[in-house]
Amino acid sequence: MKVLFIGDIVGQLGRDICRKVIPDCVSQYKPDIIIANGENSAHGYSITEKVYKELLEMGVQVVTMGNHIWEKKEYQKDPDKFPRLIRPANYPAGAPGSGYITLDVRGTKITVVNLLGRVFMQCLDCPFQAAQKMFPELQKAAKVIIVDMHAEATSEKCALAHFLDGKASAVLGTHTHVMTADERILPGGTAFISDIGMVGAYDSIIGMEKEQIVKRFLTQMPEKFQPTEKGPGLFNAVLLTVDPASGQTSKIERIYRVVEG
Repeated sequence: MKVLFIGDIVGQLGRDICRKVIPDCVSQYKPDIIIANGENSAHGYSITEKVYKELLEMGVQVVTMGNHIWEKKEYQKDPDKFPRLIRPANYPAGAPGSGYITLDVRGTKITVVNLLGRVFMQCLDCPFQAAQKMFPELQKAAKVIIVDMHAEATSEKCALAHFLDGKASAVLGTHTHVMTADERILPGGTAFISDIGMVGAYDSIIGMEKEQIVKRFLTQMPEKFQPTEKGPGLFNAVLLTVDPASGQTSKIERIYRVVEG
């Protein structure tokens, strides 16, 4: 089974790049399921129903989120309009929506889980304990379990991957928008990469306008970050090869493309 997981999609340019590159990825890699992190997809912050539907129309089957989940209010007000979108599962009880989804993909059950890190980020329920609590039931529902660990610290992402080794098919880092070169298969058959990267402007700072971020570093004054919406693009993703019978991953491959225009 082939799983294509696309890194954080940033703004309109990120969506335009996906619209251009996803058909080629489908032709070349023939994925059984496409998952994408969409927490920056609506002008750099969160998601709207319109943008969510755009991603589904491109072929994305599950949209994961992160720390910007609540910055647009549409999902919060009516999560039922976003049936293929999941928010971090370690938000406290009472938060709208769900932290995981299970789909039947060509006769194989696949569960996708979203977790949010706590190091250098907001204080939420522990992602390790949330996973520990969920996984006995998740493993009954599906052999193939893909975890999006949306976190700042590499150590926290790596620790969660080892914590879930042999239980999850993959623990994939998102959030930093910078693709790392540490992809590997852990001893128990769990694939791991610290960060998948992003889909957005190549000539930018993590998808945002360079001048605003540089000015903030220089002056330490507040600056509103805006996504770069022109110029060449960057498409980051990983392709997993998973055994549907055991749930173990045999291969993880980085996809790094620069898109002109």
